[in-house]
Amino acid sequence: MNIDLARLLHQTACGAIAAAGFGVLFNIGYRSLLWCAASGALALAVRTLCLDCGWSLEAASFAAALAVGSGVQVLRARTDISQTALDVAGCIPMVPGSFAAKGILGLFALTAPNPSGATETLITAVEYTLRVTFTIGAIGTGLAIPTLLLRVRVAR
Repeated sequence: MNIDLARLLHQTACGAIAAAGFGVLFNIGYRSLLWCAASGALALAVRTLCLDCGWSLEAASFAAALAVGSGVQVLRARTDISQTALDVAGCIPMVPGSFAAKGILGLFALTAPNPSGATETLITAVEYTLRVTFTIGAIGTGLAIPTLLLRVRVAR
C-alpha cells in the first residue's frame, strides 16, 4: 500500500470544494455548506485511499459512498438539511465525468460516414460507458445501504 499524502490532501480539498459548490446549486443554506464540504471531503478521501490500495474505481466509489451514507445517518440529528441532499452533494464529485465524455465521444465518432478503426472505437466507448454505469450504480448502492439498515422504524 503506497499512500501519497499530498495526493490524498489534494483530493480531500477538491472533494470539499466541489461538494460545497453542489450544495450551493441545491439551495442548501450557507450555514449547512460546511456539512456538504465535509461529506465531499470524506467521499474523495475514502475513494483515494481505496484506489491507493489497488481497488478498482467502482469498488473504491462504493466504499466511499458507504462511508458518506453512514456518516450522514449518524449525523442526521445534528443537521437541518435533507439527508438525501447531503448524500448526493457529497458523492457527486465522485462521478467519473471524464469516462462519460470519452464514452459519448467514442459513440459519436462511430456515426461518421466512414469511421476508421470502428471496432476499436466501439470497444473503447463501451468500456468507458460500462465503467461509468457501474460506478454510478456502486455509488447509489453505497448510499442506499446505510439508509436501509439504519432507518428509523416508525411504529404503526
